[in-house]
Amino acid sequence: MMILSNIAKLYDGTSATPQAVHERVDLWIDDGLIHAVAPHQSHYPNGSDVTVVDGTSLTVTPGLIDCHGHVTLWGVGADDLDRTNSPEAPFLAERILFRTLVNGGVTTLRDVGGATHVLKRLVEQGVIIGPRLKLAICMLSTTGGHADFRGVDRCCGMVSRLWPEGPGRPSSIVDGPWECRKRVREIAACGADLVKICASPGVVSPTDHLEHRDFTLEEIEAICDEAAGRGLYVAAHAHSQSGIRLAIQAGVKDIQHISCMDEMLAELAYQKGCTVTPTSWVQQRLAESREFTEFIQAKVKKVSEHHAQAVKAAYASGLKLLAGTDPVLQDMHGRNFMELVALIKEGVSPLGAWYGATGLAAEQIGQTDTGQLVPGRRADALVCRGDVLQDPERLDRGALVEVIKDGLGYRGGLPGIPQFSFQHTVDRALG
Repeated sequence: MMILSNIAKLYDGTSATPQAVHERVDLWIDDGLIHAVAPHQSHYPNGSDVTVVDGTSLTVTPGLIDCHGHVTLWGVGADDLDRTNSPEAPFLAERILFRTLVNGGVTTLRDVGGATHVLKRLVEQGVIIGPRLKLAICMLSTTGGHADFRGVDRCCGMVSRLWPEGPGRPSSIVDGPWECRKRVREIAACGADLVKICASPGVVSPTDHLEHRDFTLEEIEAICDEAAGRGLYVAAHAHSQSGIRLAIQAGVKDIQHISCMDEMLAELAYQKGCTVTPTSWVQQRLAESREFTEFIQAKVKKVSEHHAQAVKAAYASGLKLLAGTDPVLQDMHGRNFMELVALIKEGVSPLGAWYGATGLAAEQIGQTDTGQLVPGRRADALVCRGDVLQDPERLDRGALVEVIKDGLGYRGGLPGIPQFSFQHTVDRALG
């Protein structure tokens, strides 16, 4: 049993209201689970199996849940994609997973394109340090669409450089309703937790125009129907108004990016029970970058002109809004908490941003054993200095003291918190 004692401020992840914030409380953790959150008391049970850690000056939150990750992507430039497809790729993924958990504070991540079930298993087995994973495996689009990174000088038979077909991962490029159904069946057989599609063209892809179409309505309806038949839901990359409308109409559950969403589309999405994952930070970062072609920079400019207003419309409508990083630039990995900062800049309340990265996210991605600091949930928590609830940018200035996943620390920043050890993994494997 471990007790984080007399915590200055604790956010429990149950809502975006002040009632979810507690002061001067004790957090009891036992066998990897939350045992209790209770008013501070000065006396605790005696015994060698009880460790008390002073939390007097600390803020504690649930571990972050990132709803738009790419742990196999080390950038989207030509050289980056070459590395992603080289023999060093597994080692880059291991590095990204480590950064995401230990530096970024993400204890659960929804990877919406690239990662295969082998990475998920290795994390679960303790072979690799990282957040637990929910997988889409592919990012489905049509020939010439957002997942097609062959460029204008393509050759017959050439495969896309973005997550090409390989063991545990079918091709992301698919055309026609029946082929779409087959691809969903393949993805399900590879152990996916959801299906990710492109309802509109993308920003950093080399040949598609934002105002054009990717999938047709018939294709997306086939994907949504086939996914539902296998117990999966569909998340859709969608920037343009036509793409957002298409996704809503076809039955998509989660709409990602939402760059051109207006009040009418937000209301329509709300009526259909959709959630949104705006990925605000990456839009802001791309607008600052000059490393892309003029064609891509023009798309970035068009998206950045509308994105903040789209987030305001989505938030005002009451849509369930999730936090997702979409780290397509190298230095974004391990700074996932900056999505909270970006959402707040675009009009989301601080607690609204935190809720979308904790309890609400857990509920919406189907990982309901975490996301809240309440009895019975996994002991996933961030221990921080200062009021990161009102100012999450403090996390980018060294406020993160410890990351706890399943009751074990990963940063060694606070004496008394038991730390993850690979010896635990070996002992478990040997019985």
